[in-house]
Amino acid sequence: MIKLARNRMARLSTAIGRMPIQLKLILSFICIILIPITLVSWYLFNGVYLNTIKDLTKKNQYILEIEKTNVANNMQVMERTAQLAISNSEINEYLQSREELDTADLIDFKMKTFSSFQYYLFNNPNIANIRLYSENPNVREFWPVIFKESRIKNKPWYQTVLRRNGLVWWEISATNKDVIKNSTVASDQVGDFVTLLREIKYPNDKHNGILEVTMELNNFFMKTFSSVQDTSSQMIVVNREGKAFTNPSLSLMQTLPVETIMAEFAKHGKKTDHEFTFTYNGTPYLCIPSDMEPLDSYLFNVVSLKSALSDVSKRRNTIIIATIILIALLSATSYMLHSLILKKLNILRDSMKKVRKGDFNFEIDITSMDEIGELAHHFRQMLKRMNELIVEAVNRQAATKEAELKSLKNQIDSHFLYNTLENLKMLAEIEGQYTISDSLTSLGRMMRYNLQWTSNHVRLRDELEHIQNYIAIMNIRYDNNLVLNINVPPVHMEQEVLKMSLQPIVENAVKHGMGSRSEGEKLEIAIHAFVSGDSIIIEVCDNGDGIPESKLKKINLMIRLEDADYQQMRKELNDGESSGIGLRNVDQRIVMFYGKSHGIRVESAEGSFTRVTMTLPYLILAGGVPAHVQSANR
Repeated sequence: MIKLARNRMARLSTAIGRMPIQLKLILSFICIILIPITLVSWYLFNGVYLNTIKDLTKKNQYILEIEKTNVANNMQVMERTAQLAISNSEINEYLQSREELDTADLIDFKMKTFSSFQYYLFNNPNIANIRLYSENPNVREFWPVIFKESRIKNKPWYQTVLRRNGLVWWEISATNKDVIKNSTVASDQVGDFVTLLREIKYPNDKHNGILEVTMELNNFFMKTFSSVQDTSSQMIVVNREGKAFTNPSLSLMQTLPVETIMAEFAKHGKKTDHEFTFTYNGTPYLCIPSDMEPLDSYLFNVVSLKSALSDVSKRRNTIIIATIILIALLSATSYMLHSLILKKLNILRDSMKKVRKGDFNFEIDITSMDEIGELAHHFRQMLKRMNELIVEAVNRQAATKEAELKSLKNQIDSHFLYNTLENLKMLAEIEGQYTISDSLTSLGRMMRYNLQWTSNHVRLRDELEHIQNYIAIMNIRYDNNLVLNINVPPVHMEQEVLKMSLQPIVENAVKHGMGSRSEGEKLEIAIHAFVSGDSIIIEVCDNGDGIPESKLKKINLMIRLEDADYQQMRKELNDGESSGIGLRNVDQRIVMFYGKSHGIRVESAEGSFTRVTMTLPYLILAGGVPAHVQSANR
């Protein structure tokens, strides 16, 4: 993704770079005007939009609260009706009958009980039904009030009502082909109802039946289902199962599916304390949700913002049109002014094209004293300097050819030396002077290693081989009193090191270690390598006389001193005192190639040993990656 963005930015930068300056200037003026206007307009219209949304929210929240108040009142009516029904002593006695009543008692009970419950039923015309369900086998059904409990045992809410142990349970659902017939509801009626359900446990705290009080949904939510209301808003009731109930005849509900509202509500985390806006089919809507906790349902007030925001859109469009006209006028004016200003710049551009074709002998007809005139003056000076450089380039080419001939001659000389050493080696072997023959072999290898400098980096294996040749030659001088021990694991032999970085360290060990040796006493030099984190440590240790502590501190200090400080300190050294220039050169090369966190350090104990530690990044020569990483990738 980042790479794609970078590629697009690169292409855009290239496209802008190819534009004429005149077009760039016009575009810059457009941006200077357009950006502030856009920001100010956005700020103003955003404020107007937010205020409009705020006013609409307050208005519709008030309508929502009115509906919730109506709902609370209807709930109280249904709860009072339920309480009256449960507290009826005659009904409770009948529900607890231990024997079946005879015909006379049944007729008497029906006349009195039915009349009483008819009063409850029609006391509030909004109450659709009051029903009692009993499982007592001695209780007969009295339509439309008392029924067998077996009629409702297959209802999804039945077990829930029993588990609530006498507490009220509310259901909002569609009643399809009611199981009973009564005088107020047709037998094939299909409607939406709010139902109060409660287990009857009065008066002995035992299960005596189920009470059901129902109210038609359009009476329970009067404002939601009213046909006289604002056409740009509508309330929707959603029960706990997610089924929505509203007045489908309103125009808003014919253009906005309820499923879309529920999906947007789910996107906002189902928060009932925050209104939200969304767009459907290009029309913006405001949704104000509210939680009806006792009913375990939601009440939504959905408002179309199309008409409310039309005035804001008109003002926005007016400003956009005015801005476009202003930009067009400024663009035309800028184009004419820039044509006059850039005329001299075009002359300068044509002159540069001539130079590109190889024509250096012409005059630039620009004499003004402005910035373009100054640019033309420098261009003239550049042409003059170019002619001078052409002459210098011809002379330099001749000198380069001469240097190449000298280099070829030196190469011929080096081959002559190699051949001479090889002939001397063969003569020594013929004469049986094998020590001289081996020394000439080591000397030839050292010469090739020194003269064939094709890269600054070599393998540790090659550098160690060079050290072995050096020790072999020095053993002729010191009667084989030099002992070289190399303790480097094979895995580190491909480590990248700087060419000729170990020899100055070994030379120091031989020079200062053999100086005070008695005849026949051997000097041991050990080279050890090991890995530490992302670095490899190479140690060169000898068993010489060591270095005094005061001198050791000075050597480590001079290795990393700045050049000016080093030269000053070098002047202050006593005659014969080492300046550590060889170690300093090695350290500077390492720092230059690998950074200041790498280099060399000298440790010593007087009369015991001297150890030079070289720290390098752990890299193999080919690829520049750690050896253990390369092994893992194979």
